[in-house]
Amino acid sequence: MYNQPEAILEQYDLEINQITKGRGAYICSTDQGIKLLMPFRGSRDKALFLKSVLEELNRHGYPAEQVCCTKEGEPLAEDDAGVRYWLKSMISGSECQTGRWNDMRHAAGQLARLHGTIEALGIDVPEFMKNSRNDPQILYERHYRELIKVKNYVKTRGNKNDFERRFQEQYPHYIAEAAKSLKMLGELALNCSLCHGDFNQHNVVRTQEGFRIINFENMCYNPSVSDLANFVRKMLEKNNWNQELGMNLIDEYGRHRRLSREDFRLLYVLLLFPEKFWKISNHYAGSHKAWVSERDIDKLERMIRQEEGRTLFLENLYSIV
Repeated sequence: MYNQPEAILEQYDLEINQITKGRGAYICSTDQGIKLLMPFRGSRDKALFLKSVLEELNRHGYPAEQVCCTKEGEPLAEDDAGVRYWLKSMISGSECQTGRWNDMRHAAGQLARLHGTIEALGIDVPEFMKNSRNDPQILYERHYRELIKVKNYVKTRGNKNDFERRFQEQYPHYIAEAAKSLKMLGELALNCSLCHGDFNQHNVVRTQEGFRIINFENMCYNPSVSDLANFVRKMLEKNNWNQELGMNLIDEYGRHRRLSREDFRLLYVLLLFPEKFWKISNHYAGSHKAWVSERDIDKLERMIRQEEGRTLFLENLYSIV
């Protein structure tokens, strides 16, 4: 962010005491408490809708950050370059620790409560929130095509580097998983509702009042299980696909919000798709091919080492389906 936050904050009826830079945001100490000024990628209509959802969650006993309006009653403020920002109350706390099972279990339970509260509210979701980009089928089909594109490029390479050789070795296994996941996904009837859209350890904090979910900017219309799948995948990647941990997280979610057989099947299908392999390959595709990052090679090797644990976890989950 190259603009001065003070200029943006002048659009709000606040007295600013101090501004410090945080991760992708400005932390603002004001006469109305600590606020967070962040870029907002979306329309005014989306900002208004998310503001109303967060207010409804609060009113129904689910603590959520609240969006501040400008002096003109607008949910967004713009800088001179036309970049949009929103200002929201800051929920302070320590991030969910991926080495602490208790933290991760609390996060899974809090996610279930969020989904349950949203369902109970019966919110009328506007059409502009039902974006096809969020559809798992469309998303995974795109990722599938991108994997094939990387494979075709690597195949043409003469003197292959370490990354390209390892990619070629692993490709048949992961593209087969991707194809199987897509086939199964096409056979499922997906029930969508509002989801967090970016549920991971960075967006869950432990406060004095308990665990809280933050950063709802990416809220989308998707199957609720997609949030759970995203969280389980990330936590298990951090913990070598520990089967006990994975089932603990799923059980904790299910303790607060019942998972149907269809939910379990979708969870399996979403976790089956080789998202990590796609992510590493996609990063390689967008990088300077003459010099491959050692970090990409390390990530690929780590993923390969974890594959046995991942396979065992998926087999165990499939037995429930």
